[in-house]
Amino acid sequence: MTPTATAAAHSTTAALAVEDVTVRFSGLTALDGVSFTVEPGSVHAVIGPNGAGKSTCFNVLSGVYRATSGHVRLGDTELTGLPPHTIAGLGVARTFQNLALPPHATVADSLLLGRHRLTRSGFLATGLRLPSAAREERRHRERVREIAEFIGLDEELERPAGSLPYGQQKLVELGRALCMEPKVLLLDEPIAGMTADERRRTAAVVADVRDSLGISIVLVEHDMGVVMRLADAVTVLDFGRRIAGGAPAEVQNDPAVVQAYLGAPQ
Repeated sequence: MTPTATAAAHSTTAALAVEDVTVRFSGLTALDGVSFTVEPGSVHAVIGPNGAGKSTCFNVLSGVYRATSGHVRLGDTELTGLPPHTIAGLGVARTFQNLALPPHATVADSLLLGRHRLTRSGFLATGLRLPSAAREERRHRERVREIAEFIGLDEELERPAGSLPYGQQKLVELGRALCMEPKVLLLDEPIAGMTADERRRTAAVVADVRDSLGISIVLVEHDMGVVMRLADAVTVLDFGRRIAGGAPAEVQNDPAVVQAYLGAPQ
């Protein structure tokens, strides 16, 4: 990472606390009293079989869904019930399972979208190309170059993002989230569909985000090998309930977790 990027790295001091969160849809309970805490600067994996409630949990954390009861707090700041753009403005960025890149935009312009919430120049100043707006744009583009270098895409900045291999397109999405300068990064299946080489590369970038930038990461991922290597702590959901939590090695050997994934022994 460049010295400038290091200087701009975060020193996250706030934990993300999920407290007794319940989500109901027309009588269906998708999350049932779920609690866990993401410690500052850690990777916290949320795992479980299909239908366990992982996506619902992410949608609550990012403001897409409103919890029926319970609380989500970032430090002393209550996030519960806030709209997605407000939560993003408070420092929570998210990637999605499916690619959502502008098809013809360059990598640089795709990353620049992540700087939108940090832009201070008004529409008029930008339209008139006032010096203040031009200076701000130069600063944003310099930060985009730094982040592209951090994720290993600095040689691809002028290429259309949609022309890159799948694994690199997923890295563009990760880079766009980093361009928001988040305190917490929600990664929804970041390595799904990748080749073995792409998985290794992306996992290394995620580890660097934690270790070099100090950003807290909440990770939903089905690749248990990656989860066990990356996660500092794991929360396991099944049918909307938290059935286990702790260090990866503890969780991996928990009988309730084994049963949830493999079914009850014959």
